[in-house]
Amino acid sequence: MKITGISGSLGSPSRTKGLVTAIVRQLEARFRVRAHIADLSETAPLLWASGFGKDGPVEIRNLLNRIESSDVLVVGSPVYKGAYSGLYKHTFDLVDRNALRGKIVLLAATGGSDQHALVIEHHLRPLFAFFGAHTVPIGIYANESDFADYDTIANPAILIRIEQAVDQVAYLAGRSAAPAAAVA
Repeated sequence: MKITGISGSLGSPSRTKGLVTAIVRQLEARFRVRAHIADLSETAPLLWASGFGKDGPVEIRNLLNRIESSDVLVVGSPVYKGAYSGLYKHTFDLVDRNALRGKIVLLAATGGSDQHALVIEHHLRPLFAFFGAHTVPIGIYANESDFADYDTIANPAILIRIEQAVDQVAYLAGRSAAPAAAVA
């Protein structure tokens, strides 16, 4: 199983990358695989200059190939003015429209307050529905107060949601007998 995490933050360090990393580490432990995490802040200048995707620089071609060839994606974006980041959206504008059909996508987002939590349902889920991907029913949203620092999730409820979402990935991948219990 090939797993790729995408952190759509413009900055570094990033709570979004911390959240994506925590989710990916849980998936690695569950499936006993090594996953890759792509930090879009590292390729931002090349991404902004790549209106042409697969004809662009080798780093962008490699990123797009990794996204398109993954079995499971963990996609995370910070919330800016109620939506995902422009860099995040631009990256997925470069992905082939048929490449994610049937793939499993776990949605994650970070923001300054709980007011932004619906970005998962109103922006991220419809984006991946366009691609025909199977989004995991549980999305993971964390705000600034859920972190001890950029890399450490301090809220136990977020850690429980991550475990439940990983259970759902296993179910969708056909590697578990039942989905996780409902979230309270």
